[in-house]
Amino acid sequence: MASRRHQRLALATAAALLMLTTAAGCAGLDKALDCVRTADAIATSVNNLQQAVSNASEDITQASESLDEIDRELKKLDDTTDNADLSKAVDDLQAGVTEVRRSIEAGDATPDLTPVTDAATEIGKVCSP
Repeated sequence: MASRRHQRLALATAAALLMLTTAAGCAGLDKALDCVRTADAIATSVNNLQQAVSNASEDITQASESLDEIDRELKKLDDTTDNADLSKAVDDLQAGVTEVRRSIEAGDATPDLTPVTDAATEIGKVCSP
């Protein structure tokens, strides 16, 4: 009788561990997919920023809107990551966005976007599965 009870307990424990491992794996997968989606949204926003800057003579507010969108996506990504490489890339992109914003506010219609595009590329690499 004790042997059956021991077997049931062992089986129940193994099943619980399997479910916990599976759930943790799914959470990791969900986090990775969120990273990829956010990196894609950032890439789209950076592309929009590049287009807005190239058309700055027509409407510089488009560049500000693109920077705002990048800020929103960075906030989402920063809130969901504990990856050191990704955190560094997010910090670099945030610094680039801040610099571009300062340049635009100072009247520069063609700010240097290199730090933004480089950091966005790095986020894309870090988030790639």
